[in-house]
Amino acid sequence: MKPEHFIMKTPVGNVAATISSYGLQELQLTSENAKPPKTPFGREVRDQLKEYFAKKRTCFDVTLDLQGTDFQKKTWSELQKIPYGSMASYGDIAQRVGNSKAARAIGSANHNNPVAIIVPCHRVVGAKGHLVGYAGGLDMKAYLLQLEGALLV
Repeated sequence: MKPEHFIMKTPVGNVAATISSYGLQELQLTSENAKPPKTPFGREVRDQLKEYFAKKRTCFDVTLDLQGTDFQKKTWSELQKIPYGSMASYGDIAQRVGNSKAARAIGSANHNNPVAIIVPCHRVVGAKGHLVGYAGGLDMKAYLLQLEGALLV
């Protein structure tokens, strides 16, 4: 299958999705105009994101095709275990992947997360609960945490 690329409007801006024959590979903010998905799987990704932003979905179940190092994949797997409406620190995730001193490496893996929102790196915060480090910007991180009820306005 030829990779599919579509763009959808969301409350945080237009999001471009790239899908391989194995699953969703990438979500990224874009200034490009919306372009609808052409395949049933692309429509499922779009629909699950719409449901999330409408507060009708608390977890995603689309197949992912994540490309990264073993450490990154292990980190991204742990991020998916942070419940909707909850937060964890970089140190918490470092302990969960078996290296309590890897908080900075967790930050790097978060920064390289190719499917933010679906792999919820926005739920990872600083040691004292401060909002730090988000590729989409701290305003977007705060918006997503507020949407989920993890952060009060």
